[in-house]
Amino acid sequence: MAFTMPYSSRKVYDAELMQLDTMLARMGHAAGGAIESAMTALRNGDIELARSVIARDSEIDAAEHEIEHRCLTLFLRQQPVAGDLRKVSTALKMVTDIERIADQASDIAEITLHLHPEGARTVGVMDDLDKMGEVALRMVKDAIGAYVQVDLSMAAQVIAKDDDCDAMFSKISTEIAQYIAAHPADAETALDLFMISKYLERLGDHAVNVAEWVEFLKTGVHKSRKIV
Repeated sequence: MAFTMPYSSRKVYDAELMQLDTMLARMGHAAGGAIESAMTALRNGDIELARSVIARDSEIDAAEHEIEHRCLTLFLRQQPVAGDLRKVSTALKMVTDIERIADQASDIAEITLHLHPEGARTVGVMDDLDKMGEVALRMVKDAIGAYVQVDLSMAAQVIAKDDDCDAMFSKISTEIAQYIAAHPADAETALDLFMISKYLERLGDHAVNVAEWVEFLKTGVHKSRKIV
């Protein structure tokens, strides 16, 4: 016979699941804000803003640990099944990608601290990096929005957008390689910019991961494989 949770316990449980949603959404918005600030700091050579991105990374790490703790507590205390199990499992998977998104933003800010703005502009890829940053940021914001709204259409759009992000990374990589070949003395600055493009490409990958977990949350299917 199936176990039916008492009404009062179910009410408390639903409130805990809703709080988990809120915490994950808040963490996602903080990670998106970190990307935005990191790219603004890069664009303007704003050292103080870059430092603030790095300083706030510990807050996002703390949020990750708190969400993980809550998920494990729910698993142990409530032993969720079906839709509830998907909800808690999705949160536990997503939190890792969101934390890594914040890490990539912090890595971009770290490079900005020692990057000379004029030297970076000489390489000729700053405008492309700015556009790539906008694409990656939009993907992250939409992935979090898809989770909040449990919107499969929005999740699918995030996954499709990854091709644009990859194409921009390929273009920037080619431009940087050509610049280094022509200006080997400026290779260090050019390689710093390459690393920023790589971090942005990874941001897109993490956004795709989040979107794929949204699909799992709604359907129980992850990457075409039925799980729950």
